[in-house]
Amino acid sequence: MNLTFYIVKFLIILGLSFGLSFIWAPFLDKFLHKHKLVKRIRPPSAAPIFSELHKNKGETPTSAGILIWVMVTILTLLFYFLSRLFNLDILKSLNFLSRKETLLPFGVLIASALVGLFDDLLNIKGIGPNGGGLRMHHRLLLYTFIALVGAFWFYVKLDWDLVHIPFIGNFNIGLWYILVFVFVIVATSFSVNETDGLDGLAGGILLICFFAYAIISFFQGRYDLTCFCGAIIGSLTAFLWFNIYPARFFMGDTGAMSLGVVLGVIAMLTNEFFLLPLIGIVLVWESISVILQVLSKKIRKKKIFLSTPIHHHFEALGWTEPKVVMRFWLINAVGAVAGLIIFLLEQIL
Repeated sequence: MNLTFYIVKFLIILGLSFGLSFIWAPFLDKFLHKHKLVKRIRPPSAAPIFSELHKNKGETPTSAGILIWVMVTILTLLFYFLSRLFNLDILKSLNFLSRKETLLPFGVLIASALVGLFDDLLNIKGIGPNGGGLRMHHRLLLYTFIALVGAFWFYVKLDWDLVHIPFIGNFNIGLWYILVFVFVIVATSFSVNETDGLDGLAGGILLICFFAYAIISFFQGRYDLTCFCGAIIGSLTAFLWFNIYPARFFMGDTGAMSLGVVLGVIAMLTNEFFLLPLIGIVLVWESISVILQVLSKKIRKKKIFLSTPIHHHFEALGWTEPKVVMRFWLINAVGAVAGLIIFLLEQIL
């Protein structure tokens, strides 16, 4: 099959994912509103600036990340079973579930999405600290467990311990690969979770990141992985239509956690995780701002930012929510282009 076919396959899956998600989204929206599955805003005692800025968001439903991972699951399994049930070349060629490229990201997508959904339900019911939900250290433990499963798959099942550093080369690092893998997955999922705080912010950043890795995987000849990214991109685009300010619903942990974990896994699968801090530059900013704020409060007994993650700092300075979101999108797009330039230059030189 030539490259044109794989491009068409990617566009078909992306288009189907977008179209079906866009049709389904209003029904999901109605369901979430009807059952009042709303996110509990942290109380003023826990986060006074955040609570003041977001006091009007208390009636917006959460857990709409279901839209994304359910649609990706449906398309992945649909084309897989159709290719097995019917002896038609076209159906076989549209299947993009493969052990080598997409089985792991597909598996962790489902696992982390279910964990995130459980966290969302705790928040909705008000079970847990600061209004409900899992504590941060519990989330990090769950991220770490999922990451360890992925690291085991790479290191033991795939016999993989190779790390690529752009313009320097490849290095076999043995058991250290497991630690690197866990760090990348935990850091990425944590960062996406922190970024998911304004209408459309995390969705737009993730859309840019998955587009970048779809391009990278295509140039590497990992066409199944490219199509898997396409399924995510399509449903994520439909989600954004309803999530842009003023949001009809929020992604919730069931979306942020699963997409963060999968983005990290895809970065490892392509062996271009050193480009992830550029491709997802806003994700890095968000995490660093939180870490610096916590350390400063513990050591210096004072804050660096008015509120964290950093998007709340700019809100507190008087920036409107859409201005923060769109400028962060632009910054991340520039970072993603820089990451792609580095990747493509390596292919040429």
